[in-house]
Amino acid sequence: MNILEQIYEINFNKVNFLERKISIQNPNTILVGSPKSGKTYLIYDYLARFENEQYIYIDFDDYKNNFNEISENLEAFIKKNNILVLVLENYKFNLNLPKVTSTIITTKEKNIIAGFDKIFVKPLDFEEFLLFDTKHQNTLNSFNSFLKFGNTPEVLEYSEQKKSQRNFEICKLYCEDKTQLDILLIIIKFSSETRSLFQLFSALKKEKKISKDKFYKTCEEFEQNKLLYFCSKYEQPKAVKKIFVFNHALIDIVSYKKNFNNLFKNMVFLELEKRYINIFYLDNIDFYMPQENHIVLAIPFFNDLISSTIVSKVIPMVEEYNINHISIVTVSSEKTIFIGEIEARILPFYNWVLTL
Repeated sequence: MNILEQIYEINFNKVNFLERKISIQNPNTILVGSPKSGKTYLIYDYLARFENEQYIYIDFDDYKNNFNEISENLEAFIKKNNILVLVLENYKFNLNLPKVTSTIITTKEKNIIAGFDKIFVKPLDFEEFLLFDTKHQNTLNSFNSFLKFGNTPEVLEYSEQKKSQRNFEICKLYCEDKTQLDILLIIIKFSSETRSLFQLFSALKKEKKISKDKFYKTCEEFEQNKLLYFCSKYEQPKAVKKIFVFNHALIDIVSYKKNFNNLFKNMVFLELEKRYINIFYLDNIDFYMPQENHIVLAIPFFNDLISSTIVSKVIPMVEEYNINHISIVTVSSEKTIFIGEIEARILPFYNWVLTL
């Protein structure tokens, strides 16, 4: 039992944990989600409720942990040491789970287990990012960092020169092979745009040899694990969907050509996605939440010329869909305009998120 004895010595009392908006409540929980979104730190927070000797933490991606030896000896080891909590990171559902008070699992698999809660752990929203960002002393500087380098907690720990490279490495961590990585990168390339899966497949096939089945299966997996989001056109389910990805900053790793509008819209979408169940788009409207009669326009650089154009395009939608709440999200502009009889608030992103 040498491996299990070594693992059992690990404790997380000295880990500095910053509280998030989600936490593990059910003693039997499966954590899934995008890479480096903070699943392990939620586990650290949960384990802080127990004494060191009450839990054992096993990461199957750790090369030192021999699966066969662990599988053969785990149940006996747990009984011998009266372990209450079993944590299995990167679990592949290939182990008979011993009986304990609590089992916490992280996985890429889509399996479910009766009696287990399933939590999708997503990267930081901006409010959480502010708590994690101890380097910058004001909201504007934190916003600039969030905008440029993205929403994963660990990126804050890297030097500015290495943050973009780390974002690319995070993409590779989730993908099982080069083909999956190619699929993820083509999705990122067209983020915030209206694209069908067939259009994405066709674009990738021009550059790489890939099967249609592999492409569609991988996209389905990405969507299930919240790496990929589809935003439908309201009341037009057959219309081409808008595509968004789990980290807006990834858009800058796929091309030298900067597409700031797409990056900004993706960032706005991710904040909305954490707060609203149903998000759609309309003609000339970035995001529409029908239950709230609320539309959001993501316009990073707002000016008077844009204002007159927006008013003329949006008024027909306001009248047709009985809109009563309009938000216009920008990088730095703040003012109020009227679109028809509705007062539309124009706010910088870092202020707008506080209104949601």
